[in-house]
Amino acid sequence: MKLIVGLGNPGKNYDKTYHNVGFIILDNYIANVQWNIKDNYAYNILTIENEKVMFLKPLTYMNLSGLAVSKVVNFYKIQPKNILVIHDDINLLFGNYKFKYNSSSGGHNGIKSIISSLGTQEFCQLKIGINNNSNVSLKDYVLSSLSPSEIEDLKNKKYNDMINYYIKNGIDMTMNKFNSNEV
Repeated sequence: MKLIVGLGNPGKNYDKTYHNVGFIILDNYIANVQWNIKDNYAYNILTIENEKVMFLKPLTYMNLSGLAVSKVVNFYKIQPKNILVIHDDINLLFGNYKFKYNSSSGGHNGIKSIISSLGTQEFCQLKIGINNNSNVSLKDYVLSSLSPSEIEDLKNKKYNDMINYYIKNGIDMTMNKFNSNEV
């Protein structure tokens, strides 16, 4: 089983903020479905490319994302190498992206929480650039609203294609293809 985690914060007031990039991309990927709620996460399990894939949105708020991820990983016995976490990255320009494996948190509190809870950083990340407005505090910026055009960009088919490619081919081939901008 693969686990694909979209990071964000629960609640309507966070729906369209920079910090909710992971939620937005997952909602677009498995559109028009009712998310199942259990404990501190929302989830769906689909079979894609003959493989069970669990899609997960932690409902613990960003800084405690690892609590939900570790609960699912432990229950389903998912290997860290089969986890892909989709999240915002302040160090990339908006719309740019980077797949990483066995990478540090880069200062991202949600990733810090996952690394701490799993006891490893040996999982995959899809970092989505949100840019950095240095005129605003980091906390205020990541919780500020995306523009309508930014939301549309996050719903671009390219992210669905990346997820599909990852599910079918794993992280090494995915990094080779998408990190070299062969989209």
